[in-house]
Amino acid sequence: MQDYPAYVGLFSQDAAVHIRPAFRGPEAHTTRTAHDHPTRKINPFFRWSFLKMLLNMKRLLTHWQVGDGREARLVEHVLATARPGNVGDAIRAIDEFAYHTAFLINVGDEKGRILDDAITEAEPRRILELGTYCGYSALRMAKAAPDAQIFSIEFSADNAALARRIFAHAGVDSRITVVVGTLGDGGKTVQTLVDLHGFTPGSVDVVFVDHAKDAYLPDLRLIEDRGWLHTGSVVVADNVKFPGAPEYRAYMHQAEGRAWRTTEHETHVEYQSLLKDLVLVSERI
Repeated sequence: MQDYPAYVGLFSQDAAVHIRPAFRGPEAHTTRTAHDHPTRKINPFFRWSFLKMLLNMKRLLTHWQVGDGREARLVEHVLATARPGNVGDAIRAIDEFAYHTAFLINVGDEKGRILDDAITEAEPRRILELGTYCGYSALRMAKAAPDAQIFSIEFSADNAALARRIFAHAGVDSRITVVVGTLGDGGKTVQTLVDLHGFTPGSVDVVFVDHAKDAYLPDLRLIEDRGWLHTGSVVVADNVKFPGAPEYRAYMHQAEGRAWRTTEHETHVEYQSLLKDLVLVSERI
């Protein structure tokens, strides 16, 4: 995320989304135009909220809040405009806020549809999310998998509190548990998942990875070492191209056909159409 400014000018204003199976046989492309995405894309570099986020990047990377109060304002917007007990309307309200009030660093609506499809296909009972932020992706997963229990790990206690308020308003707080911590904190969070939440070998159906990019691979390896995954478990990773998780992507390349089967989805960074991104959907084999 600290590399955002360096990418300006490296991408074209291409509004198409290319989805391709990256590591399986000859390349095949399916292209969806911007007309398939009804929410209007806004170039974030012309938005003060995005520039303000860049100016506060050091704080963001330390506290995972921009520092201008936008996360708290988001919660108030959701509570004021989304119908209580309606998870879909909470998702709508967050997208509305991100497009028209302040840029947010969640997965967004375009990449969110890729996540939706992966969740729907996997039909999970237990989901582990790495990176709650304000709860947007957990809401999408709760909607796509109404029978799943979601355990979301969040570094920031402030973000966790904000997300819990949104979950309660949306009526999904009984299905989403936010655990404050990180998988790399020396075992404390891992032990919480084991002792309090029943994480055992083979118990995790889906992992969604959207937190510190340099933690993607170490955290995946920890999950593998704990044996929490099973054949058919799915891992979805956001922001693999931008700001980038090159070690994670290289690992999935190396493991292709042996431990993992991965599809790369070419898409865009959330809430705009300038910067391109990759979402990786990987199935354990």
